[in-house]
Amino acid sequence: MTVVATPPALKLELPPLKLGGITVDTPVILAPMAGITNSAFRRLCREYGGGMYVAEMVTSRALVERTPESLRIISHDEDEKVRSVQLYGVDPVTVGAAVRMLVEEDRADHIDLNFGCPVPKVTRRGGGSALPWKIDLFTSIVNTAVKEASKGGIPLTIKMRKGIDEDHLTYLDAGRIARDAGVAAVALHGRTAAQFYSGQADWSAIARLREALPDIPVLGNGDIWSAEDAVRMVRETGVDGVVVGRGCQGRPWLFGDLQAAFEGSDQRHRPGLREVAEGVYRHAELMVETFGNDEYKALREIRKHMAWYFKGYVVGGELRAKLATVPTLEVLREYLDELDMDSPYPGVDSEGPRGRAGSPKKPALPKDWLQSRQLNAEQSADISAAELDVSGG
Repeated sequence: MTVVATPPALKLELPPLKLGGITVDTPVILAPMAGITNSAFRRLCREYGGGMYVAEMVTSRALVERTPESLRIISHDEDEKVRSVQLYGVDPVTVGAAVRMLVEEDRADHIDLNFGCPVPKVTRRGGGSALPWKIDLFTSIVNTAVKEASKGGIPLTIKMRKGIDEDHLTYLDAGRIARDAGVAAVALHGRTAAQFYSGQADWSAIARLREALPDIPVLGNGDIWSAEDAVRMVRETGVDGVVVGRGCQGRPWLFGDLQAAFEGSDQRHRPGLREVAEGVYRHAELMVETFGNDEYKALREIRKHMAWYFKGYVVGGELRAKLATVPTLEVLREYLDELDMDSPYPGVDSEGPRGRAGSPKKPALPKDWLQSRQLNAEQSADISAAELDVSGG
């Protein structure tokens, strides 16, 4: 792996992050991402740097019903020091039962609740970033989850967005409610549901939340594409740590850069094409293990990562198209061998935003959701049936 030095002015030291009885020496969290942060990708990230690595989001209902896919999602490698699970749910009873299961069966060391997902299939049911608008529902879910988690001494955190849109912000109220309920930390993505992933993250909102909650850790999320971005966020907002999502897609070595930055080192990874190709093949091998040696399913899952890994590199349109439909490990090796392995790191062309940002849009919400910050009778009746099957996306 090619390692280079960056200007000393970008160095930063930050204390370890304390989440209940857990100490995260490098205050960096891998954001849970559906279809991405499985055990294979978490291992790759861990091999480059320190931090805490959260599994894919899983719905409480699927977990309580013990669907095979939900149990796969919460599975962890034996050497994962902190088994971190993120739950999605809209029913306090079901969320509580899922947390109880994780605690009683010793399946997690840390639990996070998702109140940030902007995907329409989640928000139209009142979940994700739509849920904190309903103060009574949000309070009930968080209180129930914290109570169940505390029985096993498991720290529980929440991850949320600013609100539904700029006219319906929820993050300050939600942060205070969560703090009073006893959560171990609060993470804020500096966008609204309406923004999806478009535009720029509002780091000033993260700073306001940090100021409003001086007595618990506050974590910042949004537009961290490099270690230098993480340093800027900490300096501008005063957060206790950062949460990295899309910035590490196709770049698991970003966690090496982040660890270096938070340790005060100016070393950064700048991989040439050979190193990227080796990383892609190792990722594919780990995916095969993750999916129980089902090579077809594993290679189908790795396809989405190809554009991220090779962003900015000289690959060629025809080869990119073949990589995006790769069927087996053997064929993947053949395709990778077609690359110019001596091609160097392309610089800024491979950096910056990755993944689909989407465009601003009116969030899909349940009927009359914005008329009141309390659930009405019809909405309450719908909540228990609103859980999705496995993952919220």
